[in-house]
Amino acid sequence: MTVAWGAIFDWDGVLVDSSAHHERSWERLAAETGYRLPPDHFHRGFGMKNEQIIPELLRWTRDPAEIRRLSLRKEELFRESVRRAGIAPLPGVREWLERLDRARIPRIIASSTHRENIETILRLTDMDGFRGIVAAEDVERGKPAPDVFLLAAARLGLAPTQCVVFEDSPAGLAAARAAGMRVVAVTTTHPAETLKDADLIVPRLDALSVELMPQLLPSMATPRSRSGGSH
Repeated sequence: MTVAWGAIFDWDGVLVDSSAHHERSWERLAAETGYRLPPDHFHRGFGMKNEQIIPELLRWTRDPAEIRRLSLRKEELFRESVRRAGIAPLPGVREWLERLDRARIPRIIASSTHRENIETILRLTDMDGFRGIVAAEDVERGKPAPDVFLLAAARLGLAPTQCVVFEDSPAGLAAARAAGMRVVAVTTTHPAETLKDADLIVPRLDALSVELMPQLLPSMATPRSRSGGSH
């Protein structure tokens, strides 16, 4: 069977709302280490890899060994928080994944999050059916570089122009654009006015219809749309 297109999902803020757990883990890490967290650090770093956040945004250290130590500890704290407090898919996620499965659309996760975090939450939420995971460890450059999405497309066996990315952050949108892909933005973590580079903006994934997605692809040569379709 010829696959017309593939779905590439960011993780945090698209499939699960893990922002509170991440923010809490940064705060716990700062308390443990004595490092200072600058104002609005969390929203400015959303979608970026720890290896970018720690030296460039937080400016804690530029020593590679210390960056790695801090990054791994932060993710340990994150997983502790998730296991203790629990987590669930965002509203509309299961419905959208079921629609894609019925249409036999291949899907993959591509995220700046560490693989163990994603695998932990997939087990806790019983989400399956993804063709794979491209995580922080798989690419050298994080978003807004396109590497994570290009690798995800390659693992699906599709050209970038055959892929639709589902994102929630400006950094992710920039990465999808740099990869030459169409992108649907979900307003779960950022307001619509900051996501205007998307082809489509929706409040939740089940506002989308599978039939609408191919119309976003360059081969269809259709104008950009700004609202979701019903199923």
